[in-house]
Amino acid sequence: MTRDSEARIPTFATHYYLADREPFLSLSDLPVDEATAVMAELHARRRNGYQRVFGRRYMELRQLTEARLRELFVQAGGAPDRRAPHYFVLGTSAWYRALAPDTREVRIELTELPTGAASFTYPDSFTAMAFAPRFGLPYEARPYHERVYRMHELSDVVAEFGLPADAPDASYAGYQHRPFERYIEIQCWAEPPLDHS
Repeated sequence: MTRDSEARIPTFATHYYLADREPFLSLSDLPVDEATAVMAELHARRRNGYQRVFGRRYMELRQLTEARLRELFVQAGGAPDRRAPHYFVLGTSAWYRALAPDTREVRIELTELPTGAASFTYPDSFTAMAFAPRFGLPYEARPYHERVYRMHELSDVVAEFGLPADAPDASYAGYQHRPFERYIEIQCWAEPPLDHS
């Protein structure tokens, strides 16, 4: 695994979304039956180059992850307004952007994130919260896993661990069964201060 400890820390975060959808939609905000229908529709897009995988236990893994994420954020002194956060990556992610051929993005300066309602994990929270083994998915423990950091800790964490190496996969087939250390994920626990119209 390659880390870039000399890279400059990006000053912005990116939220990726599909061109035919609004940004900041969340499966976690939907009732179970609606979330299931949306995942089925997204799964059908795999015929058209969409790479994202939603297994039959995806929502169970997501709910466990988000509950633990929120619990650790509160323990770290955070004040979430939402039950589940809106997700961003630090800077950009070529890997994430290539999950769909029609990916769009919203960028926000890190200084615009609400101080008491923003956090990050290293890497993606699904990996960092360490529930993967319960679902038969690979997991390699790292010292920064099972941690939720406040934004003021970003420079110290990157100084210690570097930035994750990020590049699109040659093939996304089976990506969910490979260890995942692609980007730093930023969580916004309030409605982002942006005009998306």
